[in-house]
Amino acid sequence: MEQYAEKPKLASVLDDSQALVGFSRLSVAIVITNPNTEGNPIVYINDAFERTTGYQRSTVIGRNCRFLQGAATDPESVDRMRHAIEAGEEVSVDVVNYRATGEAFTNRLLIAPILDGQGKPMYFLGVQKELRDDEKDKSIETTRQHLDTVCSRVNQDLGLIVSSLVKRGNADLAATKTTGKLQLRMLDVLPRRLECLQFVYEEMKLADAQWDRDGIDLGSLLSRISHTIAHNEGRPGVRFVSLVEPLEVNLETAIRVSLVMFELVSNAFQHGFDGLDQGYLELRVNRLAAGGMRMTIADDGVGIPAKIAFPSSESVGGQLVSSLLQGLDATLNVARGAAGTVIMIDVPVGFTDSRK
Repeated sequence: MEQYAEKPKLASVLDDSQALVGFSRLSVAIVITNPNTEGNPIVYINDAFERTTGYQRSTVIGRNCRFLQGAATDPESVDRMRHAIEAGEEVSVDVVNYRATGEAFTNRLLIAPILDGQGKPMYFLGVQKELRDDEKDKSIETTRQHLDTVCSRVNQDLGLIVSSLVKRGNADLAATKTTGKLQLRMLDVLPRRLECLQFVYEEMKLADAQWDRDGIDLGSLLSRISHTIAHNEGRPGVRFVSLVEPLEVNLETAIRVSLVMFELVSNAFQHGFDGLDQGYLELRVNRLAAGGMRMTIADDGVGIPAKIAFPSSESVGGQLVSSLLQGLDATLNVARGAAGTVIMIDVPVGFTDSRK
């Protein structure tokens, strides 16, 4: 079974159960920068970053993080961050930053590289937590460990996505010799996958708050993600129905299944109804009597041509789905009817009843 590529230091900090606790007890801002572009500009921020700093995405994307610094920012901390990024290493600092209003605040920041298959930083991931006055002198090590945990979790998840993007991008580069194509592809597709992961992290927080739960409520998670996809990518005339049973699974399974569903449902909306005025798309997830779960994605659209392999090894989404399914030890079957396509995926997972 395929495993996530092991990252030094961070991947061995804490296990998944502690990661749930660490994430849920912190308001964690996430920022991703691109060191392969001049100035190492920001390419992604999450909602917590906007709430903490007061800056909107439209004013942040494309800028270097230096705009958060000000008169009280310690130059030594800035130098430590710069040297770590230049060396492709992780670093943890407490630094004074400034909100959009001009108000100063102390920021506990952990930066780590997201590596490609050759160990080169493709991006840098930053996770940060504002330290209020009553927090600065207590539980310093605990807070730092929690940030390590969150950074490890996100780094591992993004590592899986990035590895698939790099494989596809390298194939494109070999065929076209277009040196900028890989970075453009990454910037186009990475933020959408990050939004999917954000739903998983929100479900992690809920799992920690409900002490009688042993894992992630996959049913709730998939329903939220699929309806968000339908809202963002749906179009008039195409109906979407989601029939998902309450299923409780571990974190690793929740991440992989969520990303698989995200890719397949998005692909169906984008390509399944070309040239049609009406259509029907259904997501169904249920537990199997013999154990495990089955996810079915069915549409009555134009269908996948018989001569085209699915999932396609020629696309980023196809390569990502293949990697995710291999990690789940799942089986995939595709039925091409007179109209539309039925994709059926069986995953041999164990779970407990989340309806307690």
